[in-house]
Amino acid sequence: MNKKKSILESNVFYTLIAILAGFVIGAVFLMIAGISPAVAYGKLVNSIFGKPKYLVWTLIYASPLIFTGLSVAFSFRTGVFNIGAEGQFVVGTLAACVLGILVDLPVWLHVPLCVLAAAAAGAVWSLVVGILKVKRGIHEVLSFIMFNWIAFYLSNYVVNLKIIHKEGGGEATKDVLDSARLLFPEGIRKMLGCNAANWGFILAVLAAVLIYVVIEKTTLGYKLKAVGFNSNGALYAGINADGSVLTALGISGALAGLGGAVQLLGMSGRVSQFAGQEGFGFEGITVALIGSSSPIGCIFSGIFYGAMKYGGSKLSMVKAPSEVVDIIMGCVILFIAISQVFRILFSRFGKKEGK
Repeated sequence: MNKKKSILESNVFYTLIAILAGFVIGAVFLMIAGISPAVAYGKLVNSIFGKPKYLVWTLIYASPLIFTGLSVAFSFRTGVFNIGAEGQFVVGTLAACVLGILVDLPVWLHVPLCVLAAAAAGAVWSLVVGILKVKRGIHEVLSFIMFNWIAFYLSNYVVNLKIIHKEGGGEATKDVLDSARLLFPEGIRKMLGCNAANWGFILAVLAAVLIYVVIEKTTLGYKLKAVGFNSNGALYAGINADGSVLTALGISGALAGLGGAVQLLGMSGRVSQFAGQEGFGFEGITVALIGSSSPIGCIFSGIFYGAMKYGGSKLSMVKAPSEVVDIIMGCVILFIAISQVFRILFSRFGKKEGK
């Protein structure tokens, strides 16, 4: 009975239910469109697990999502809502791109410089919003939404600077120098069958473990969580609530900026002019919710989302719309959001059964 009760109270249980429900609803939409769910989902699974290089691509897609998921999850755990991971991701990408193009250094200096610059850019971008919150009482959600758009247009401005813009046309920057890339050695990439195989996923896992240790095993994490649970109580206990908010937003922004560096230096190699928001920061919210705002959970939810993004891009081969992935992920989030309803229902069912 106790074991059953613990399962019904587990976040993992409700997350699995939400994922299953998302796939069921996705299947309904596929049938409405006249497409066999078995064929579409079969292609989706094959595109992820069919070859070793597909799994490598899944991890490549997952890497920036884990970082933005960590960014959002960390802010959730510390009482602030970082809806600005998109803008922090963009400025992190920009910082890494500019230094990757204009600075020529040995690889052992160039890569850390670009990565640290991206983290610093994301942290500063987030801290400005934090200062507005603690000094002027401006809600972070409003500021972050505006800062996302500022980052969007700032990126397009930088992309079109003569010193940065790609020569010979094209709405993109020059490629970053090879010394700034996060790629595996060529021999390993050939062995894996993927030219874009890079260190991004390893860095993302290390970041998740580090954030877990900070949150769960350090005094700093205790203070940040205390402010998140009850800022007035934390203040009464002698914790600097404003300082904790700034610290949380700074770390959160740095994580999103790192996601931008990983995406640029590991995969794309350049920044293109935006026609719309890329969405990595907003997808990070999904990753954080699926991962129950747990740093370790973000690793698995990031892999899941990365697999869905990569596998979903192959659905056109069976004439299935790739948008079905968005439907599935949207339904997953919806069911996670209303999981409390299921908790109450299962709890009542358990009580009746106990009688």
